[in-house]
This record gives sequence, C-alpha cells and structure tokens, in this order.
Amino acid sequence: MTITSAHSLPARDWNDWDTLGSEAVAFTQELIRIPSVNTGDPDIGDGEDRCIHFIADKLAEVGIKGDYLASRPGRGNYRIIIPGDDPHALLLHGHVDVVPANADEWDHPPFSGDIIDGWIWGRGAVDMKDFAGMMLAVARHYALSGMRPARTLMMVWFSDEEHDGVWGSHWLVDHHPEWFTGVTQALSEVGGFSVTLPGYPDKRIYPLAVAEKGVAWARLSATGRAGHGSRPSGTNAVSVIARSVAAIARYQFPIVHTPALDAFLDTITEVTGQQYDDDDLDTATEEWGFLGPVVRASLRHTAAPTQLHAGYAVNVIPAEATATIDCRVLPGHEEEFFHTVDTLLRTELGEDYEALTIEWEQPNAVSSDPHAPFVDTVRASLATTDPAGVVAPYHLPAGTDNKFLQHLGIECFGFVPLQLPSDYDGFGHFHAKNERVPASAVHGGARVLAHLTQHA
Repeated sequence: MTITSAHSLPARDWNDWDTLGSEAVAFTQELIRIPSVNTGDPDIGDGEDRCIHFIADKLAEVGIKGDYLASRPGRGNYRIIIPGDDPHALLLHGHVDVVPANADEWDHPPFSGDIIDGWIWGRGAVDMKDFAGMMLAVARHYALSGMRPARTLMMVWFSDEEHDGVWGSHWLVDHHPEWFTGVTQALSEVGGFSVTLPGYPDKRIYPLAVAEKGVAWARLSATGRAGHGSRPSGTNAVSVIARSVAAIARYQFPIVHTPALDAFLDTITEVTGQQYDDDDLDTATEEWGFLGPVVRASLRHTAAPTQLHAGYAVNVIPAEATATIDCRVLPGHEEEFFHTVDTLLRTELGEDYEALTIEWEQPNAVSSDPHAPFVDTVRASLATTDPAGVVAPYHLPAGTDNKFLQHLGIECFGFVPLQLPSDYDGFGHFHAKNERVPASAVHGGARVLAHLTQHA
C-alpha cells in the first residue's frame, strides 16, 4: 500500500500544466540517461534497478512510498497506489528496459537524453521511457496538488518487457498476483501517438490499442536419412523443412473482422467518408500513411519464417533440419489458425508429414471492448490538448506486458498520448536508430494522462 507522508516541497495547483509537463520532459531525459539495455541475458546488470531507484527517489521527495519486488538481482519492479473514491483501480504501467543501440549508427548519442531542436533523443524516447516519465510526473502532481483521483490509481514500472516479461510482468503475474488486487483496467503502450492521414491535414488519428495479436512462435523439426550427398535416398530432412517453410510463407491468411478492426474501420470511415470492403482493404491501407503498415499487419494472421538450420558440410545429407516461424495470431481465432497451418503442411508434404514435428508457443492474444466507457474517457482527455484529434480503437499486431495482465481478468488498453508532427513515424521508431520524441509531445501528453486518471 502506498504511504503518503509529509514533504517539504511547495504545494501545486492541479491546473499547473506547465510544471507537470516540464517534469515529464525532465524525467524522460533522466531515464534515457540510465542505460537499461536488455540483451536477454538474465544477469544484464543493474540498469533497470537504477531506473527503478530513480523513480522511487523522485516519488519519495513528495511523500509517496511504494513497493519493490525483484525477480533476481538488478531486475526490479516498483508499484505505487493512489487511493481514489472508486476502489476498482486503473493500472498505468510502463517498462524501464530498452533494446540495444549501436551508437555508431546514431546521429546523436543514444543515451544522452539531450533535447536537440525540440526533440528528446535517445533509446527509450518512444519505447517507453516517455510514458514512464509521464507516469512519474502525474504521480507527483497528485501528491503536490492534494487531488484525489475518481478511482484508485495504481502505477507499476516493470523490468524485462523487451524479453517477454520473464523477470517482470510475467513473473509478477505468476508469483505475486496479489500485487494487482482490485485492478479492473490497465493502460500502457502501444498507441496514442498521432498519425496524420495523407489528404486530411486537419485530422490527427490517435490509435488506441484495444487488442493485441498473440505470439505463437513455432519451431519446426524434420528428421530424415543421413548420408553422402552423392547418394540421396529416403526422406531428406532439409527438403521437408524447405517445403514446409515455403508452404507457410506463400500462404496469405484471409482477413478476419475482429471487434477491434471493425471499430477502427468505423472511425476511419467517419474521417474519410469512404466505405471499405475486404477486396479493397489491403490497397486502402497504403493510403493511410504511417498507420497503414500497422493496420495491414493486423488484418489477418501472419506467419513469417525467420531462421533455418541444417547440415555441417556441402557433401553430407543431415539427419535433421529445423526452422523457426514467427506467427502472430488474432484473438479468438487461435484454433482456426493452428488448423489452417496443419492443413497446409499435410497437403504440401503428404507422407513426409510424419517426418515433421512442431513445437508451438501458445499465444497470449489480448482483446478488450472497443466500445467500453473507458474509450470515451480517453477521447475526452485527448480533447483537452487536441480538439481535432480522433481516437481510433485498433488492433496492435505485436504484444506488450498486457498479454500477461489479462490473465488476471484485467481489461487492457494501449495509449501513450503524443501529438507528433505529420512527417514523423512514431511506429517506425520503435527499436530503430535515431529514436526520438518531441519534447512538446511529452509535455502535452502528461496533461492528457492526468486528465484521464482524474476522470476514468
């Protein structure tokens, strides 16, 4: 339980948005300056913990004391609770780890956190130390203004999201589900950054993630008869794998109308005045600017071959060959997906199907109600800074920490409010070189987040 105690800092008016926004910008910079790179090694050092302790220290300055849990040394997670009138809590969560960055590829140092020409530069500026900084600023804003949220507000900063939450959200849900007692809804990444549709310069679309594809990584293994390359005989493991991968790669899954997709299309139709049917949908996404590739990837199941392994010499037929396929599966359609893949492989391989085995990671797809009252609250909150902004529920083709939280019965959303220039691709800068975010976007986003937590 969060304990609020006395502090020596001056009180603040709730409507002091400039100070709130300035703190959010400064905290984002400071967090970027702490290299918390996640390589997948369980013992990567203390970068995540240093971020967590920075956050805890800034909260302690205003009398907020939280709870710390670490799955292993250096991999900490931090939680605070701000009591509200409604005990059904809203959870804001962000992760403090980042993917690696090669400084030689960047125009400015990736861990500088410097503001250059109005942009905050550095790894994590978009994914997602900007939101971590906004959360911290909003928590302090409550403490210094003395305001009480309409419903209880929980904030959690996780470690290890970039490596599937093994030491962060996944670990907490499995081992400490009591941490989330009372939470009914959660808000985090990936959404909220504006996209200007080509041809509609006065309308900014703010995607709100109401669903996530499930990750179903597959490892295909084939066994056959080993021998000399000059005397092929029997089942060839390499051939079985090659045919399997080719069959999956060339198949295009049909469009599936999930509630998230239909809600998105309804919103786009309101903006453009155009109706979209399935035959034209792939082409239509090419007209939606930076939003197009993301929506296109969410229209259907996808299966992308990523790795092939076989053999050790050109003149030796190996006894085994393997491949990995990165499959992203729509919520509610998992069995249909697995049946389709199995049918494809049986048809392609015939008798050789018996030489093939598949190990699946079970998908954790997320699906929330795109018409929930919370969605209207997001719209009202965005209007405080961008009245022309249009919130569009959409289907995120990737996954976040929400995929684990949903197993606790929590309704999950993704929305990091950022008003971006029309020529900047927010989606495209996740894990990319020269990651950066406008300081003005973080400044204004903190106000939207404060309003949302006050009225959710």
